[in-house]
Amino acid sequence: MQKTPSQKWTERIAQYRMKCQNIMELSKSIRYVGLINEYGRTLTGIFRPGLNVLLSNEPARNEFFLVSTMLAMRSKASLAIGNMDSAVLRHDRVTIIVFQRKEGIYYISVNKIVAPDAVNKIIAKIKKII
Repeated sequence: MQKTPSQKWTERIAQYRMKCQNIMELSKSIRYVGLINEYGRTLTGIFRPGLNVLLSNEPARNEFFLVSTMLAMRSKASLAIGNMDSAVLRHDRVTIIVFQRKEGIYYISVNKIVAPDAVNKIIAKIKKII
């Protein structure tokens, strides 16, 4: 029996969610792991239980749209400078790690207290998963 497009989509989302769960398990410092599409829409996302959510729904949507737009705009530059491996955005309260892959953009939020060397180790571990 052949699967419907809806069934295939549901299976893909389940696979992406499993990847996000595997990323979450890499470090207790990871607050959020999500996969967003090229329009900034969340395909799947996981918050670490017990932590305060920093962004409510609308600001989170705006943040994801901003990141997806930034990466889409720089895609032309990648022809000249090469593909982006990852991006690290340091904020006062969290550090954001972003990976652009064919399935979408992995958006990972990490506690601010994590040292840059530890962030680099987390990045290396994430790359093995995605």
